[in-house]
Amino acid sequence: MADINCTELAPAAPQSEVAAVADAAPTPRWDIIELLFFAYRDFVGDADHVLETFGFGRAHHRVVHFVSRYPGLKVADLLDVLRITKQSLGRVLKQLLDEGYIVQKAGDTDRRQRLLFATAKGEALVTELARLQTGRINHALAGLGAGDAATVLTFLRGMIDQDDPDKVLQSILAGAPPSGGPQSKDGR
Repeated sequence: MADINCTELAPAAPQSEVAAVADAAPTPRWDIIELLFFAYRDFVGDADHVLETFGFGRAHHRVVHFVSRYPGLKVADLLDVLRITKQSLGRVLKQLLDEGYIVQKAGDTDRRQRLLFATAKGEALVTELARLQTGRINHALAGLGAGDAATVLTFLRGMIDQDDPDKVLQSILAGAPPSGGPQSKDGR
């Protein structure tokens, strides 16, 4: 098998252009980049081990999480949150519906709307996964001072692309609690 040599794929830019781009680009923050990779790996890894026992993956986790946290979430809004295709969501959502973690109902005013609600089974799974992840978060925050948690929140909010926020992200950034109130999560 031949080695791929990137210099053979495109003509080399003049040295002056390379120098100009290098001067304009920020120096990579390898320290934070690599820590974010490992933090994410371990943060989701805790949940991954539990999800495997159910035959689920990270996509299932994200779907049941947001459906649980935002009862009555429209399928269209869930697609915006996850930034995935209908086809990708369809397989995962079907499995969660078939196995009783989520229920789907038609909208009250627009029967074409598909509103999603977590069942008690879905709520229990989300709570178990959130407890694992909260333990990791609390462990990390334990070494910080009282006001440092707010700095962490500010940093994480700053990492999010807010140019075209979806409805869920808007409520998270505004600090609003999830909608749905005290009614049961399955809409009953």
